[in-house]
Amino acid sequence: MKTSKEKESDIENEIRLSVPENVRIFRNNTGMGWCGESHRTKTGDMLIKNPRPLHAGLCKGSSDEIGWTTIEITADMVGKKIAVFTALEVKKKTGTARKEQLNFLNAVIKSGGIAGLVRSAEEAVKLINGWKHGVE
Repeated sequence: MKTSKEKESDIENEIRLSVPENVRIFRNNTGMGWCGESHRTKTGDMLIKNPRPLHAGLCKGSSDEIGWTTIEITADMVGKKIAVFTALEVKKKTGTARKEQLNFLNAVIKSGGIAGLVRSAEEAVKLINGWKHGVE
């Protein structure tokens, strides 16, 4: 059993190793940094000339793990496969999601995607498999 010192990154790594074969998820880092002409000063500091912001990741509140779940369609599209957008917000046992994160999850769900807050690899697999079978 893991201690309370468990990191979300440990849970994320376990999730990526545990999802079914039809699921592809990737770590989604978001943030902002600066880019431009960089110069090292004599003191070792970095000076950026003509700086401009560089935004990384999808958007504020986007989930920790994003990707798709491949689903085979039946009836008139027999044999065709589609990718269903999949978003997993990973939290430790006591972690809570921010408003922006919950808004992102709800937007994915309302659009027909697979999304949810998970605290373990088991919860992630259950969420993904449950979507296919209509279980929430």
